[in-house]
Amino acid sequence: MKRILIATGVLLGIATAANAQSLDDLNIQFHGYATQGFLYTTNNNILTTNSTDGSPAWTEAVVNVSAQPTPKLHVSVQARYFLLGNFGNAITLDYAMADYKVNDRFGVRFGKVKTPSSLFNEVQDIDPSYMWSLLPQSIYPISSRNSLLSHYGGVVYGTVNLGEKLGKLEYRGWGGEMSLGSGDGYFLSEHDLGINFPNGYSSVTSGAALHWKTPLPGLMIGTSINRLNASTATLTAAIPGYGTFNGSLAVNQINDPQFFARYEKAKLMFAGEYQRLPLTDTTQVPGIFAQSQRSDFRSWFAMASYKLTGKLTAGVYDSQQVDRKAVLGPARYQKDWAVSGRYDFNEFLYAKAEQHFLDGTVIGYDVALNPGGLKPTTRLTIIKLGVSF
Repeated sequence: MKRILIATGVLLGIATAANAQSLDDLNIQFHGYATQGFLYTTNNNILTTNSTDGSPAWTEAVVNVSAQPTPKLHVSVQARYFLLGNFGNAITLDYAMADYKVNDRFGVRFGKVKTPSSLFNEVQDIDPSYMWSLLPQSIYPISSRNSLLSHYGGVVYGTVNLGEKLGKLEYRGWGGEMSLGSGDGYFLSEHDLGINFPNGYSSVTSGAALHWKTPLPGLMIGTSINRLNASTATLTAAIPGYGTFNGSLAVNQINDPQFFARYEKAKLMFAGEYQRLPLTDTTQVPGIFAQSQRSDFRSWFAMASYKLTGKLTAGVYDSQQVDRKAVLGPARYQKDWAVSGRYDFNEFLYAKAEQHFLDGTVIGYDVALNPGGLKPTTRLTIIKLGVSF
């Protein structure tokens, strides 16, 4: 219902603004892309695929429609088909938003809008825009991408010129409702235990971000914080020998700060980010069990890329995450060294190849697809072909 209301609202906004205009005046544009990925791993199956046998179960197709009824009003809708192993296999709405920019200092977006937190969140839905097959999973887990990408509500934004010696300061502020779908990767470990969330999970969200474009050309330093109010979701638990019971998942308030920087000069790019995510949740089925769990995830990455030729780009990153509250062992952390390359055949067709050296098992593993137990190290090879228009 929310999706219908948002899409209807956006279309009504277009129709109202276009009342005295022709279709040509709306500057309607269609863009999109499609990708096909192949994954192969040693030791462990990853991202709910049978990757130790080699898996082509990673397919995406995206269509974006945008229009500009007036010089200050821009509206856009983006839909996605997503399949990654047991994740997705459905068409979802990435966003449907109207953007009214008063001037450089102030603008507002509303609808289902992208959440402008962290360094890459607003572009992680656009595979042709970056070289990596997988963005650093410590901060941008692909199994939760649709949930992290956007929220229902609004964003205010603008740029303040600080002068020639101080550069520019870009600000964003947002609020609304964030939702995790019932099949989100956050619930993977619960699904392995027979616990399902038929209505997913939602919470009131708010946050702010600052990007300082420094006087040094190409250097941006930023920070953001995202807050989720305490909330509760319903669950069903299938308990062998007892049957299926109803229960709840209660999550305490979350404050999620991020710090990041990026430097670009000519063919070279450096970037890094740090995030802390403290979390306390309680799962209970009345009369059967109640369990509280505390986590304190510390995540970071550092990356670099270089454009070797007009068509070939190479890069490397180190991505790490550790749960400071977990017991010692491989399930407490993940360290991921990735070496990547991208080749653009032309402006429409590109290919990516990536090799990951993974230590630890805190991200991306489904116990049900690894019945022999998780091994502490994995090597992941990804090949991806993409076409855009």
